Amino acid sequence: MKEVVLWSPKEVADWLLENAVPEYCEPLEHYTGQDLISLTKEDFEKPPLSRVSSDNGQRLLYMIETLKMEHHIEAHKNGHANGHLIISTEPPTGENGFSDKTKLNGMPNGYRKEMIQIPMPEPERSQYPMEWGKTLLAFLYALCCFTLTTVTISVVHERVPSKEVEPPLPDAFFDYFDRVQWAFSICEINGLILVGLWFLQWLLLKYKSIIGRRFFCIVGTLYLYRCITMYVTTLPVPGTHFNCSPKLLGDWESHMRRIMKLLAGGGLSITGAHDMCGDYLYSGHTVMLTLTYLFIREYSPRRLWWYHWICWILSIVGMFCILLAHDHYTVDVVVAYYITTRLFWWYHTMANQQVLKEASQTNLLAQVWWYRPFQYFEKNVRGIVPRSYQWPFPWPTLHLGRQPKYSRLVNGT
Repeated sequence: MKEVVLWSPKEVADWLLENAVPEYCEPLEHYTGQDLISLTKEDFEKPPLSRVSSDNGQRLLYMIETLKMEHHIEAHKNGHANGHLIISTEPPTGENGFSDKTKLNGMPNGYRKEMIQIPMPEPERSQYPMEWGKTLLAFLYALCCFTLTTVTISVVHERVPSKEVEPPLPDAFFDYFDRVQWAFSICEINGLILVGLWFLQWLLLKYKSIIGRRFFCIVGTLYLYRCITMYVTTLPVPGTHFNCSPKLLGDWESHMRRIMKLLAGGGLSITGAHDMCGDYLYSGHTVMLTLTYLFIREYSPRRLWWYHWICWILSIVGMFCILLAHDHYTVDVVVAYYITTRLFWWYHTMANQQVLKEASQTNLLAQVWWYRPFQYFEKNVRGIVPRSYQWPFPWPTLHLGRQPKYSRLVNGT
C-alpha cells in the first residue's frame, strides 16, 4: 500500500470518493496526501471547508485518523506495533569478537522492547443504516396520497362540465396531430414496463431501504400536489371522444364502489378501471413515466448506458403517446414533467449534501414544507448512497467437489 504522504491530488480525490465524502473533492482538489493528513480542526473553521459540512469536519477528521492508523499498522506489521518484542538480527559481540549473551535494555539474548501507543477510535455507526421502520412509514404516506388522489378524482368528476356544454380547450399539439386511438394503451404499457424494471432493480439494490423510502416520499408528494391542482382547477375534457361515467349526485355508496374499482385497477384505462373525467392538471401517467426513469438512471451503474437509453426512449414515447391520444392537454404533461424532475433533483441534492440537512440562515431549501420529514428520513444517511447490488435471497448451499474421507486411528498398543 502506497504511503499516504506520497499520494497525489488525484489519489486524494479517489480516496474521498471511495469513502462517500465527495463534497470535499472540490475544496481539497489541490491537496496531496501530506496536506490531507495535516488537516486540523482549525482548518474547518474557515472557508472554504467551513462551508462544506455542518459538523465542523468531525467525520472527515475521524476518517483521516483511521487512515493514519491503518498505514501505521501496515508499516509496523512485522512486529513493531502494539508492544511486541523485536528480535535483533545481529547478536551483539563482545570485545573478544565472540557473541555476548549479556542483557540489552534489560532483556536477555538481544531482545529489546518497544512500546507504541496507537489511539483506537470508537467504532463508527454505519453510514447507510437500513431503518426499515422509516421505509414502512414512507410507504404508508405514499399509499395515503394515492388513496386521496383517487377520492379527489371521484369528487372532481362530479364537477366536470359536459362536453356538449363546454367544448375542449384549444391546444397547439392537437392542431398539428390527429388523435390516434391506440396511443394511450402504448403509454400505459410503457409505464408498466418501466415500473417493472424499477421494481426488479430495486430488489437487487444493497441499500434498498434508503432508496425505497426516497421513492415513496417523492411519489407520495407528487400525487399530493396533484390532488390540489386537480381540485382547484377543473378543466373540460380534452376531446369529444371521452365517454365519462354518469354523475352520482351525492350517492356516497356508489362513490366508494367507484373509488375501490379505480384503486383495484391501478388507475389504468387498459384495466377498465378508469372511466372518470377531470383528472387532467397534471398528468399522473407522466409522473410515473418520468420518475421511474429518473430512479432507474440514478441508481444503476453508469456503464449501462444502453439500459438508460432504452428506459429514456420508453419514457419519452409514453409521454408523446399521451398527447397523441388526446387524453391530456399539453400543459398537463409539461407541468407534470417539470414538477417531477425538480422535486427529484431537489430531494437528492439535499440528501447528498450533509450541510443541507441542517437548517440555517443560508440554507433556503430548509423552508420547504416537507423539510422536517426529509430530515427525519435522511438524518442518519451520511454521504451519497453507493450503487451497490446484492442478491436479495440467500443462496442455496451447494456441496460441490469431493468430500473428505476420514479413517479411524487404531491404537496398536
